[in-house]
Amino acid sequence: MQTTLRFDDALMRRAKAAAAAEGNSLTAYIADAVRAKLAGGSTPVRRKKVSFPVGDTGGLLPGVPPIHDSRALNDYLDEVDGPARR
Repeated sequence: MQTTLRFDDALMRRAKAAAAAEGNSLTAYIADAVRAKLAGGSTPVRRKKVSFPVGDTGGLLPGVPPIHDSRALNDYLDEVDGPARR
């Protein structure tokens, strides 16, 4: 089955390097990681609730990316709150 996944650039570079170091393709590396995560049974990381800065008119303040742009929003949250454990 084919699908499209979107990763931030830094994560993709790390995944490609790790796959190459193991002598695997990126596809095989990601499939192995998903299998390990599904089999692991670890408890999910609890993340703190995020509040977005809202202006007097009810919209987001200038500089806050639109909520539908997940990549820009993740980058913004990393800048404001530090990188999340992913």
